[in-house]
Amino acid sequence: MNRDPAPPPPKQDVVFVHSPTEAGEGMRVIRKRDDTIELGELRPVQEGKPLHGELIKLKPRKEHDRLFDVEVLASRAELGQPAQPAAIGHAGPAQIASDAYRDNWEAIFGDRARDEPERLN
Repeated sequence: MNRDPAPPPPKQDVVFVHSPTEAGEGMRVIRKRDDTIELGELRPVQEGKPLHGELIKLKPRKEHDRLFDVEVLASRAELGQPAQPAAIGHAGPAQIASDAYRDNWEAIFGDRARDEPERLN
């Protein structure tokens, strides 16, 4: 008997729009993409302003007024963005004192160890 494998289930990409953003520029959303749940914001596209995330088109669903199917028009890769935001590689706050920062500090304010006379205890 020749049994064809069942076709894979269609990919599910659904957005639930739940509240306006604090600044009122967009809407907060919950997105279910395949097996992951994501929180995000929808904002209108404005000429001259950069896109953050994906460019999507929403199609209303019958189940609820705030539930939409998502069609991705331009992915993060197509927009020149990393697939996932970079994770912090260490615990704690961001490091702001890089080598370049220290070099510039010393160029402006001088090297404290070099400029101060040696102090005895």
